[in-house]
Amino acid sequence: MKAVIGVILLGLASLSFILPKGGYEIGDSVSDFSLKNIDGKMISLSSFKDNSGVIVVFDCNTCPVSKAYNSRILALSKKYEKTFPLVAINSNDPDQSPGDSFSKMISYARAKGYTFPYLIDETQNVAKTFGATNTPHVFILAKSGENYKVVYIGAIDDNTKSESGVSKKYVEQAVSSLLAGNQVAVTKTRAIGCGIKWK
Repeated sequence: MKAVIGVILLGLASLSFILPKGGYEIGDSVSDFSLKNIDGKMISLSSFKDNSGVIVVFDCNTCPVSKAYNSRILALSKKYEKTFPLVAINSNDPDQSPGDSFSKMISYARAKGYTFPYLIDETQNVAKTFGATNTPHVFILAKSGENYKVVYIGAIDDNTKSESGVSKKYVEQAVSSLLAGNQVAVTKTRAIGCGIKWK
């Protein structure tokens, strides 16, 4: 019996070295990715090599929390488009959530007046690599040489229902600190929203 338990523990120990971790953490370097935008063009992190960083928002069409943040996401993209451009990524499986199909993304972005890339993560590999779990879920990436490093993970702000009730603007505070040459004070918050619809 002890021998069997020993074999099981040894097996679990070896698995810990081969199983991927649950996404990026603060300070991690981010691998480049390439995803299709709603205009049909491929967009990658290297597309923004001349900027200070990128705001990556895992988002979707259908989640009520995502909908509540539409105007705030658009405002962030306009405010930081020349320094920290915003990129939204929809990783929802359209079989689980038909309202998040690529064609629906196109019409939704047009109706909402999106001026930023809205990318489809068909394989869901990018969401898994980042460790995204909810919509919206934000990752702020700061340029570090030729790489991008994660400097913030979490929510856009502290009120999922209304912009008028916001007291802490986590993403704005983080980006403003970076642009001023300072460290990000709050690096991680809880992303609240609908869970990503996995295949």
